[in-house]
Amino acid sequence: MNASQRISFFQRLQTTNPHPSTELEYTTPFELLIAVLLSAQATDVSVNLATRRLYLVANTPAKILALGEAELIPFIASIGLYKTKAKHIIATCQILLNQHNGQVPRERSALEALPGVGRKTANVVLNSAFGEPTIAVDTHIFRVGNRTGLAVGETVEKVEQQLLKNVPEEFKLNAHHWLILHGRYTCKARQPLCWNCMLTDLCDYQQKTPMPGKGV
Repeated sequence: MNASQRISFFQRLQTTNPHPSTELEYTTPFELLIAVLLSAQATDVSVNLATRRLYLVANTPAKILALGEAELIPFIASIGLYKTKAKHIIATCQILLNQHNGQVPRERSALEALPGVGRKTANVVLNSAFGEPTIAVDTHIFRVGNRTGLAVGETVEKVEQQLLKNVPEEFKLNAHHWLILHGRYTCKARQPLCWNCMLTDLCDYQQKTPMPGKGV
């Protein structure tokens, strides 16, 4: 995919969805941080169901810390790895209160120092909460980048670096959301909906799927 094609790629995504956002529900950077921590190996739908109940009771570091791990667990027990996540959340709340006045830091190093927060989670928070032009590479973005030829790499880190290099500057802020949504609903893992994709003529994927009922 050349530079001109990359511009067209994102122009089309922008036209269809001018103001994309995460499907995780939140109202503050802290609520987003907790939602992203919970979203590892879980769907956004399952996380939203849990946080809707949790945030009615506790939606600040102090309130969640006051709940404690034992009382937090029932709110998130429907989510995978909930015991480990509960430990991370409680420890994170303690650090936020002790070191950051209860606020979510907007520095990458400080975010990645929080329990359970890796580069991907930090990128999501920096992008969605603080408007930084970061690109968090999850399984959807890794697949879309490699499949389309937008960003080819054998590791998450390599794909992220290729995206930061290849995505035109004016689209970087929203690229993360566009690519996730495209991978989630169109460029699916097992059977991409190439026949219903607005980007098919720009895409390097050679095994494009035909419309159901049609031949190749």
